[in-house]
Amino acid sequence: MDKSQNPRTFYPSTQILLGIIAVGFLMYIGQEIIIPLIFGLIIAILLNPLVKKLDNKGVNRTVAILLAVTLAFLCTAGLVYFIGSQASMFAEAMPQLKQKLTTLLNDVIQWVSLNFNVSTRRINEWLLKQQNEGLSHTPEVIGQTLTTLTGVLVMIFLIPIYIFLFLFYKPLLLEFISMQFSEAKHHTVAEVLAESKTMIQSYLVGLLTQAGIVAILLSIALLILGIDYALLLGVIGALLNIIPYVGVFVATILPMLIALATKEPIYALYVFIAYTIVQFIDNNFIVPRIVASKVQVNALISVIAVLIGGTLWGVPGMFLSLPITAILKVIFDRVEPLKPIGFLIGDTMPPIGKNFFKARKKKV
Repeated sequence: MDKSQNPRTFYPSTQILLGIIAVGFLMYIGQEIIIPLIFGLIIAILLNPLVKKLDNKGVNRTVAILLAVTLAFLCTAGLVYFIGSQASMFAEAMPQLKQKLTTLLNDVIQWVSLNFNVSTRRINEWLLKQQNEGLSHTPEVIGQTLTTLTGVLVMIFLIPIYIFLFLFYKPLLLEFISMQFSEAKHHTVAEVLAESKTMIQSYLVGLLTQAGIVAILLSIALLILGIDYALLLGVIGALLNIIPYVGVFVATILPMLIALATKEPIYALYVFIAYTIVQFIDNNFIVPRIVASKVQVNALISVIAVLIGGTLWGVPGMFLSLPITAILKVIFDRVEPLKPIGFLIGDTMPPIGKNFFKARKKKV
């Protein structure tokens, strides 16, 4: 029998598919445990060079780890404090913004009524219906919000502990991984670990650099336009921009609404143009030189990974989707049966016009 017709040849593919489904299910139901672990592991890998440098200078390893974790915590706390202080100022102006947005909405209703021959009464009835439907889901939304806030607080306390433990037990974890493979495969496993570590460190440093540059550019653009809360909007826009291909659209909506509420409607268009220019600079100059060279994942797979990550884990999944996909590519490229999947994830484009399917002559 021809091997291609042997049903057993399909078993590995079926096993891989079932394995992916099982892993996806476990990742979904265990997200409260897995997400802090992955964040802790990634940040631990980022801090590892600092710990090694302090260790080489004679600092006690435990003290070195504590110093690195404390430094990361202080940097994060500083960013949270800045956003919180700016957000409190934004909250104080909410009544005024709400009033202006209500006035703007009434103007839009009048315009729609005049240009599309629809009575304002019907428009208001439709808006009231949508509002009532939204209010009917309020308890559910509040419950989800409280659950999310609880999860965030748990992560804030768990992640520093995980970072410390990952760094402290690094030799134990590496020894455990080595015990899972024969000595003949140790070289390949060491290559995968080293490449994954280098990729994560370079990618995160590049990502933070990109976020800083984008935050500065957006803040300057909004300050020039005279948009209120320019610094806060610039930082939020830079943070959302970290989510590949999706965050930029969300980041543009908020400053446009602020512009509509506080200035002439034309300023919303100015904000859109400013964000488009910054995005053009980011995509064509910042990302290719700072971030894209670290993670070789094509745009199609990136979008799919972001959507899957968002479905499984929400916003944290969107942030984690790209580095996890890049690590999987490193692993797939080293495992012979999975090399085609690694090639599919990558951004190496075959030559146009290549004959991909070569006909084979039948043996007589």
